[in-house]
Amino acid sequence: MNTHLLDITSHKHLRRFRLFFLSTICLALFAPRTPAHAQQLGWEGETGVFVTPLAYTVATPEHTFALPVVAYHFLNAGSVIGRYNQLSITSGYSKRVEFGYTRTIHEAGSDPTYSPLWTSGFNTFHAKGSLITENAWKKAWMPQVSTGFMLRTQVRNVGGQMQNKDTTNADIYLVATKTITQLKPMSLILSGGVQGTNAELIGLGGNASQWGPVGFGAVAVVFQGPAKSAIVLGAEVAQQPRHPDQLPNAVIRTAFVYALRVIPSPRMKLNVDFGILEGPGQIATGVDLKAKDCPGGAISYSF
Repeated sequence: MNTHLLDITSHKHLRRFRLFFLSTICLALFAPRTPAHAQQLGWEGETGVFVTPLAYTVATPEHTFALPVVAYHFLNAGSVIGRYNQLSITSGYSKRVEFGYTRTIHEAGSDPTYSPLWTSGFNTFHAKGSLITENAWKKAWMPQVSTGFMLRTQVRNVGGQMQNKDTTNADIYLVATKTITQLKPMSLILSGGVQGTNAELIGLGGNASQWGPVGFGAVAVVFQGPAKSAIVLGAEVAQQPRHPDQLPNAVIRTAFVYALRVIPSPRMKLNVDFGILEGPGQIATGVDLKAKDCPGGAISYSF
């Protein structure tokens, strides 16, 4: 392993995290009273940040189904992988369960050698159930704990394309999330979990070579912006299975995301997201996917 390259990469992420927290502190010092956490659909339609799930579920009335939440996500993954558009719809039941569907639509990249390994798109079905509610048993320190799954079908990216067949991959996860509201003028959201998966980069990289456990986490701060808007600054980390299917010499490293979320008004059930994905660069000798610093955006609306 090139330890010099590893050191450079580690220092780059450390500088970004320092900048994130410095910006957070400066903004929070001038922010008025903070609202509670905001909920929004993540990349695959689950209540989450950008690419990692939170333990929260969509808001629902007691003992009934929720009206749907819809979302559109966009990611420019570079000249090799191409661009992604995603449409999601999610509902829930009785404040404890959510479920939904996402269609991923892919626009091809321009690299003649590697871009053909990515195809038109795939389906994602997801569900999540709360095991322990936040502050359960009157314990202010108790996080919300949930379990859920992602099931992706018609996946042909990378390994599937090399074998000329549709494949299926999935995640099964356990996640804990806590919103700390005592740190006025801002709230702090901490989230982390573990999942078993055979997917690379939530399906964007196709299948992994085998099932295995990976970790993920997120930290975000929420503070009140102008005109009673809410602003969320977040950072995520998502460990990846080491080798993609059919490519035993390729290595996929941990993904990082830096995100900004804006809730324009408490009267509007609308969220707007912007993010930067630190995706895969060089995965093997002479193979560069050029997916560093990938810009993305999202908008979601709850009926």
